[in-house]
Amino acid sequence: MRLRTKLLLPLFSLAIIISSCESDAERKQRLAKEEQQRIELEEKRKAEEAERAFQLEQARVEQEKREEGERIARIARLEKERQEKAIYDKYINNSLSTGDTPYSRYYGGNSTCNDYGCSQIKVRTSNSDVIVTIKNNDKVFRHAYINSGSSFTFSFPNGIYQTFFYYGKGWNPEKEMKGGEMKGGFITNESFGKDDPQSLSNNILEYELILQENGNFSTRPSNSEEAL
Repeated sequence: MRLRTKLLLPLFSLAIIISSCESDAERKQRLAKEEQQRIELEEKRKAEEAERAFQLEQARVEQEKREEGERIARIARLEKERQEKAIYDKYINNSLSTGDTPYSRYYGGNSTCNDYGCSQIKVRTSNSDVIVTIKNNDKVFRHAYINSGSSFTFSFPNGIYQTFFYYGKGWNPEKEMKGGEMKGGFITNESFGKDDPQSLSNNILEYELILQENGNFSTRPSNSEEAL
């Protein structure tokens, strides 16, 4: 024990000597430096806390924006579905009469050809309503609505004609077609077909449209831009 005491006493005396060597000016300078470091650390801590609080607030605001956007989108989707259902319920059983010309404002009505130099196209449909358009020089020359299970005959001067078929269920007179260029279309089971151009000269061309299981008539595929 006495040996340990003898070893500590010189160190303690040295600490006293070192401490006593610090002047008042040096002590003030040291304390000021320590205070400055404390202030800087405190400011850094506060800045970090403020940054964390800012990031949390930003995240909260973004979350609220996302939730609000999702809420608005959900309301818009539900409203769209409501409107679509209302249209569906209103028009699903709507049909026109055979021979009606729903696109007369765009293509005019149908005229007849009874003189020599006339041909005919007769269309019979089985189990779907159909809009038939007949083009001459890529322009609709005749068109008519044909109810399922009925037929209609077009007459016109001899020439080259191409026949298109647009069928479906539930006629909506306000439905926009061809990018809004015209109105009137089916609301469900839509499909388009066509035949090749045919040269007609004092003869009758007949079509019997049969709806297959895959939903297409036994004609070549087409689309609204081409058929209407």
